[in-house]
Amino acid sequence: MTAPFSWIRPEPWGIHIVPADIWVDPSRPVPRALVTHGHADHARGGHGETIATPATLAIMELRYNTRDGAVAAAYGETIGLGGGVSATFIPAGHVLGSAQVLLEHAGERVVITGDYKRAPDPTCAPFQVTPCDIFITEATFGLPVFTHPPIAEEIGKLLTARAENPDACVLVGAYALGKAQRVIAELRAAGHTDTIWLHGAMEAMCRLYEDHGVALGDLRLVSDAPSKDAMRGAVIVAPPSALNDRWSRRLPDPVTAMASGWMRVRGRARQRGVELPLIISDHADWNELTRTIREVNPQETWITHGREEALLRWCQLNQRRARALALVGYEDEDD
Repeated sequence: MTAPFSWIRPEPWGIHIVPADIWVDPSRPVPRALVTHGHADHARGGHGETIATPATLAIMELRYNTRDGAVAAAYGETIGLGGGVSATFIPAGHVLGSAQVLLEHAGERVVITGDYKRAPDPTCAPFQVTPCDIFITEATFGLPVFTHPPIAEEIGKLLTARAENPDACVLVGAYALGKAQRVIAELRAAGHTDTIWLHGAMEAMCRLYEDHGVALGDLRLVSDAPSKDAMRGAVIVAPPSALNDRWSRRLPDPVTAMASGWMRVRGRARQRGVELPLIISDHADWNELTRTIREVNPQETWITHGREEALLRWCQLNQRRARALALVGYEDEDD
């Protein structure tokens, strides 16, 4: 008799679904891959076949020039992978197109979350709790110190800084996929209707979000501004790397801000020279991680990457079976 769950095998470079010979978020090219979302530590080019949501495939084509072998799987659609394994893509609430993957084989259910968050986000479909036998979770912010404040509070800080510096601008560092669009959409939800200026590296991804139904309002490129004065009192969104480089010299006395879950750590803000740290994360915080495990209530929790030790210890203290996986290649690019 086959041992339970012997069909799913964690390897250092990804999770291997043995009967179907397919990998989930592999860190190297493989013949067949299931991809949870478009960030570079989960999505890579070079696979023979890539199965993902339509939005994730569009992001991968834009970022990595991948087109051949793309197979779209809509949310809620169950597809056969071969070997008696089926996969269903379920919203993860991380970024546009992000998905958990429910794998079913021989009566056993495994959910691989990729990256996820539980907080509302106007730019992507919300996380859906899905009962399963094995729950495979990230732990990027898997320490009790990480509790993310309501995003309305952080957006309020940003708008206050803008109001208090009418002759300057507020320059927000935000990652180009997910974080930038969320900050912009939350500013719109807070009633900010003015032009938001963009670093050129942000434009293509923002337009892709708009093509997928995410309204971002009036966006213009800094390079198209007629003068510095045109950007006084404005919010400007740029990659984190642009906060202190030569590009920022064209801006009117910028107040530098950074949107990241890591802004909870003051040393990181000081290291980047950030005047206005904004604790805005697209990952689950400690309370969301533990709450999700309780709600899913799996037989066993596997922890893929991040601060595995603390979450593993929490599971043990709460009489929950758990193990940490030794996966490689997963970074904090999309924090």
